[in-house]
Amino acid sequence: MSRTQYLLVKKKSNIHVYFRYATEHRCGVVVKGPKLSGNISGTDPLKDNRLLLQANPLDDTDEAKHTAAVVNELSKEISRILLAHPLNAKRAAEGKNVANLVLLRGCGIRIEVAPFEKIHGLWPCMVAPTKIIAGLGLSLGIDILEAPGATGDYRTLLTSKATAIARALSAPLQSCPNVFVPGEDEHKPGRLDGYDFGFLHIKAIDDAGHDKASVFKVKGLEAVDCAIGQLARLLWEAESTGKFSYYLCITGDHSTPVEYGDHSFEPVPFALCSLKDFVSALGGESVLSGISLDPFPLPSVQAGEDVDTATRIEEDKNNKLQFFAGDLVDKFNEIAAARGCLGRFPGSEMMGIIKAYLKLEA
Repeated sequence: MSRTQYLLVKKKSNIHVYFRYATEHRCGVVVKGPKLSGNISGTDPLKDNRLLLQANPLDDTDEAKHTAAVVNELSKEISRILLAHPLNAKRAAEGKNVANLVLLRGCGIRIEVAPFEKIHGLWPCMVAPTKIIAGLGLSLGIDILEAPGATGDYRTLLTSKATAIARALSAPLQSCPNVFVPGEDEHKPGRLDGYDFGFLHIKAIDDAGHDKASVFKVKGLEAVDCAIGQLARLLWEAESTGKFSYYLCITGDHSTPVEYGDHSFEPVPFALCSLKDFVSALGGESVLSGISLDPFPLPSVQAGEDVDTATRIEEDKNNKLQFFAGDLVDKFNEIAAARGCLGRFPGSEMMGIIKAYLKLEA
């Protein structure tokens, strides 16, 4: 099966539908035609053991009503095609569940927005195998870096993500990774002069929250901690040449508690510092250089195994953590962060805070 599938819903209505595989069980669906609206509800009930929903218009416009009708017809056509697929016949013969529908949600229309570089004056790049994050980046003109082994799920290689970001931010000292060509299964060279802003997204921790996998979430966060150490070492090697100066910002885009198993819209911790202060707080270059750059897999979800100790950032219990700027919060969690000097703020203020810290024009 090709990565992009095409379906003509109705010739007389001139509606064209395109499917493109994303990650895991997800795909992107594009509906093209006249008089369409993004203002409709989805068919996904969002919880197991519930009936498939009908798409409904969210306003009284003819476009919304028409689009809802198209999506409902599309949903039926998808089910008809899937049920007739030979793979489903094989699964049914083996006593397995069949894939009999596609849950359609998050309908929207692509809008024109100012590029990230024009808004903030920084050339941006990102590593984001999760397609919805990559799509947001592409909408803002952010280059999506190639990172072999980065999958956007439990199998992802965090070291590959860290390496891709470090190379992009240290070009031309290092060769910049290739970037994805939107809508194609191809790559093109990244910016020869590199990038000023790198965004590294990790999905597996959110998946652990949805799966209520508490042990894996803890072990997964420890793995992320190791990947941050690897990223810091790679960036420090570039900064030590005197040609670069880096800053680290660590946060989450939303909360997914394991007890709830879904997004809870609670505040998330936010940390921002210079790489120089980060290295000093760790104990200096000798500690940082001891961090292994070998790739490591995420711990097994079932076993909840530990991360390889060679990759860990070791804490020297004889030395009290030193503080170089900001506040006295010494732990990265929701409770400790509540005492931070930044207080609570909406995500819309984040770039302003980052640029103020970097002494860039707002």
